[in-house]
Formats: sequence, structure tokens, C-alpha cells
Amino acid sequence: MTLFDKFTALQEARQSLAEFGLTSVNVVMEKVISPTEAIVNGRSTILAGTNNYLGLTFNEECVAAACQALKTEGTGTTGSRAANGTYSAHVGLENDLADFFNCSSVIVFSTGYVANLGMISTLAGKGDVILIDADCHASIYDGCLLSGADIIRFRHNDAADLDKRLRRLGDRAASALVIVEGMYSMLGDRAPLAEITDVKKRYGAFLLVDEAHSLGVLGANGRGLVEEEGVEKDVDFIVGTFSKSLGAIGGYCASNHPELDIIRFANRPYVFTASPSPSIIASTRTALATLRRHPELKDRLWNNAHRLYERLEALGFKLSPEPSPIVAIRLENKEEAIRKWCALLENGVYVNLVLPPASPDGGSLLRCSMSAGHTPEQVDAIVDAFAGLPH
Repeated sequence: MTLFDKFTALQEARQSLAEFGLTSVNVVMEKVISPTEAIVNGRSTILAGTNNYLGLTFNEECVAAACQALKTEGTGTTGSRAANGTYSAHVGLENDLADFFNCSSVIVFSTGYVANLGMISTLAGKGDVILIDADCHASIYDGCLLSGADIIRFRHNDAADLDKRLRRLGDRAASALVIVEGMYSMLGDRAPLAEITDVKKRYGAFLLVDEAHSLGVLGANGRGLVEEEGVEKDVDFIVGTFSKSLGAIGGYCASNHPELDIIRFANRPYVFTASPSPSIIASTRTALATLRRHPELKDRLWNNAHRLYERLEALGFKLSPEPSPIVAIRLENKEEAIRKWCALLENGVYVNLVLPPASPDGGSLLRCSMSAGHTPEQVDAIVDAFAGLPH
């Protein structure tokens, strides 16, 4: 046995791709033209798998703000927030987010992954209990493992199963941490958040909601599913990322618990990770302001989402359970998924190929994510590419 033996199955899976003429499913974008178009393999390709929900990656104001920050504050902070890496703009972004979420405190992290890793592993420890939806993101699972707490999975989007598992905990339920996502990244389905908050309140547990894919997408003001379901006062922690709707990279945790400010000093992933670069913070602040000033971006996104979902459904594809900016085509056969993905790319459409075990139900997915930046003509071209797939 060697250190590398554990990777044998992964290597065999990668080698099996060669049967389809693929060395990798990682698409290299030779030139990015816009939020929705790039040159891939020498050909113009519609990007339908980027999570660029509001299409802000080329927003002129965001780009200008990033460039100005580069000129005045340099390329990086070269340190963590706790050491030498907190700039006034970091505090400014935390204040912007606190105002946006109508909450007392926000912590900004270097990535969304680090936000989940840091908050979960700091909030819970040995002897505590964390209950997570079975379909939660890998960063949530990793945060749970790092915490050392007892981990209990409940059935996906099943508030009754959560209730049963909390009831079994007895007195321990009052200090348990429940974790769900607002919108789940693979199928675009939403948590039954009103039901989950009812269960949480019944036992006195704490609730953390990951709004990575629902910031800017759900809620009258774009604050996510927590806002849309009217349960903002019942959710203890909202975690999310800047890498979807805000078109940058980074993460945050928002809360009304006064203890959040002291938590940052016990939060090892926060304390020991270099802080986000000035250009990232500047573009993120501008993107957040743009989101707040332009609600029509969300409307355009949802128009595109419904247009794609309804037309693919009319073609007879088996889709994710409800219309959302994440439209997943569900396939039982891995080989069929790979063939169709290759055919789409050959016809100038890039989507995400999701194979087991990454897919939530053991099948395979061709996962599309819509953007406010897509034109109706591009959405129709995506549909045409799917209509022309071999059976």
C-alpha cells in the first residue's frame, strides 16, 4: 500500500473518459468574450453553465471599481484579516452587507467555501450535534467534519424527518445546529424553509442557511430564500458567496447574534487565510449596489429561466423538479450523459456535466445555469442544441 493507492478508482474513472475521446471534462475557455460567450476549442460557445446569474462579470462599473482599487491599494493584502490584511474596504463591504440583510453583523471571508468551513467548525465542536440536509454542498460536509461534532443527516427537503431526528436528541436539541441550503446547486430546488424554521423553533435549535445560489435570485430585494419565505427573524446565520450573482470571489456570514463579532477571533479558517484582494472587494461592493439598484436583472434572469425550462420540458426531457435559474436535465446513463455533453459542446453550447457520485440521486445531469446576460436568441440556441441531440 502507498499513499497513492486511494486514488486508483478515481484514475480509472478518468481513464474511462478516453473511450469517448476525452482527456478531461474540464473546459478551457481560450477567450472570454462576455458573461455568456467564450471561445472554446476554437469556436464561439454559449456559456450555459457558469452560475453568473446576474451577468455582472463584465459590468463596466464593477470592472472600473476593481481597476481603481488595483491602482490605489495594490494587487493583494499579503495577510489575514486578523494580522495585517484588514483594509477599510473590507469593513465597508461588511457594513454594506449588514445594511442589505438588515442585520447587526457580517463577517467577510476569502471564499464561500472558507465561509462554510469557518462558521460551521467554529459554531459546533466535540459534544455538539449538527443536522444537515443530505444534499448539502461539500463545503458544508467538510465544515461538519472539521468541527468534530456529531453529524446527523436528514432526508433532503424533509422537515418531518428533521423533526423526528431532533426529537430523538432530547435536551441536546436545544443546542443543535441545523444546516440547509436556500437553493440547491445541482437541481435548483428550494428548501421548505418555512416548515424547517417551524421545526427549529419548536426545539430551540439554531439554523444556518447557505444562500450561495439564491442571493440576487430569490426574494423581493434579492436577499434569498430567507427573505422570500419571510423567515429572516428565525434564521440565525446566513452564509453565502460572492462568486455567483456578484461575479467575484469571496464569502460572508450575516447574523443578528451579537456573538458573531467574537466568533471571528475563534474562526481558524478566517484567522489564518489571507483576506480578499482590494480589487475583489471593490468589484463586489459595486456589484451589490448594482443588484440593489437594478431589480430588473432578477426579472430578466427568471424570464430566461422559465423560457429554457418550459421549452426543454416541451421537448420531453426529464428536468429538475421546478423552474429555477438552475435547469438540470436528468439522465440515468453516464455514457449517454457524456455523449450528449460532447455533442452540445460540438454545437457551441457549454453546460455542466455532473456524474456520480457528485449527482444527488446516483444518476447523471446536464446542468444549465441561466443568466440575466443571456439574450432570448441565446436561450433559443441552447434549446435548439438540445433538440438536435442524438437519441
